[in-house]
Amino acid sequence: MLFRSAAEPPQLAVVIVIDQFRGDYLARFGPQFGEGGFRRLLANGVNFTNCHYRHAITLTAPGHATVLTGTTPDVHGITANDWLDRGTWETRNCVEDPASPLVGISPAELGPVASAAPAKTGRSPVPLKAATVSDELKRLHGAKSRVFAVSNKDRSAILLGGHQADGAYWDENGRFISSRHYRADLPAWVRAFNDEGRVTARFGATWDRLLASEVYDRVQGPDDEVGEADTAGLGRTFPRKITGGLAKPGAAFFTAFDNSPFSAEVLAEFAMRAVTEEKLGRGEAIDLLGVSFSQVDTAGHNYGPDSHEVMDSVLRLDRTIARLLDHLDREVGLARCVIALTADHGIMPLPERVKRLNPGTPAGRVKPAEMDAAAVKALEARFGAVPKGEAWFTRDNAGIHLRPSALTARGTTAAEAAKVVRDAWAALPYVAEVHTREELLATRRDADGILGALRRSYRAEGDRDVVYAFKPNFVAKAGAGVSHGSPYDYETHVPLLFSGAGVPRGERSEAVSVEDLAPTLAALIGVPAPATATGRRLF
Repeated sequence: MLFRSAAEPPQLAVVIVIDQFRGDYLARFGPQFGEGGFRRLLANGVNFTNCHYRHAITLTAPGHATVLTGTTPDVHGITANDWLDRGTWETRNCVEDPASPLVGISPAELGPVASAAPAKTGRSPVPLKAATVSDELKRLHGAKSRVFAVSNKDRSAILLGGHQADGAYWDENGRFISSRHYRADLPAWVRAFNDEGRVTARFGATWDRLLASEVYDRVQGPDDEVGEADTAGLGRTFPRKITGGLAKPGAAFFTAFDNSPFSAEVLAEFAMRAVTEEKLGRGEAIDLLGVSFSQVDTAGHNYGPDSHEVMDSVLRLDRTIARLLDHLDREVGLARCVIALTADHGIMPLPERVKRLNPGTPAGRVKPAEMDAAAVKALEARFGAVPKGEAWFTRDNAGIHLRPSALTARGTTAAEAAKVVRDAWAALPYVAEVHTREELLATRRDADGILGALRRSYRAEGDRDVVYAFKPNFVAKAGAGVSHGSPYDYETHVPLLFSGAGVPRGERSEAVSVEDLAPTLAALIGVPAPATATGRRLF
């Protein structure tokens, strides 16, 4: 049994984040769950069913940074997965740090990522501008508390771990790696885990549905939906072989593997090994483990939230989490653990499905080039053409940076040019709102609506000159698949549940935010909430 009196503090805090896990998935797929995973957590904890993010750019990095800082991207500084550096006019990764090279893999093995700019192979939490609950834990107990974070993605592990983690690990080309921010080399147990070849052992494995196809049809609809993508040679229907179209493991296989639920299984096996080898939950002070599962995100991007693939990914993850909980019970004792579970964002439906089920509902795929052309046309009409070889602006996520050289050449300012772009984009039928830098900075960070959400996704220094949000059910993704990054319920609504030591039981429907996770968890494990946290303690 997970529940335990608050008088006996827990020995291990476990924070589980599921990449792209919508707030309705627990209820939608709940009847098909086993007893040991999500149901186990729900039965022994409290489930907040009306939890939302309050920022607009709902992406992996901003969500993960919010989970344990307890604040929004405008404060913690992680406003996107990557953004334009106005000092160099190059895109930088949200956890990029040239001073912290990778360990466990060579630049040559990273392929295009390393060859484009070797400095980009460095990774650390330095870009994160706020402290996390794990940082507060280390500040209070020092080396007596151990903090580890693991994920399929580098940014997810690093941002969950915080600044002072003892280790953050993520998988790359079939092995788990880290960076010198944490240590100079991989520990022996990580090298041993990698040497076991658990990823390559799944070469040629078949991903098929756990249950009869009729069950998925009843819950999700047809297996093959217009708008689904064929990624890594996996096709659009079940079953599928995980080979990447290769005769032996190689780059295409690793991509196919990452898109399959087997990647979540291996991640859980790695997390279990970390608990055992690092003796988490058995020291002088409480430890913290962050685990972020990324595969549901790949399924949602490829097939949409209403697909058989997403449903099967969630059902398989339920079984994987059950095995993780069993391991925690054996190694630590679940009565000695407190567990928090949430997601970094949700996902919009396939626009083709929206139009099929609701004829007349506006939905579709936006071509950014069309937006750019409209902006350039308006700028040229007002200020004239820029010199040959020059550009008016550079794109950056859902917005643009105006180029200073172009502004100088045409004798105008960023503020004036931004208004012209704003007005041009506001006239487009798929744009909900568009705002200039000056408008965003003049907006209170607690403002309501899309404008307030955009403000909370905006850095005061070095951010874009113009920012926009599409109307619901529109996506800037060509051809097939779908994406996220909007301020609408289907992307802001995520689960939030706590289970274990000191946690009440039941279901609560009041409006809460993911920002509330950090102060609540901090209270459960007896540390101060991060100073910049804007969330509140829920119980």
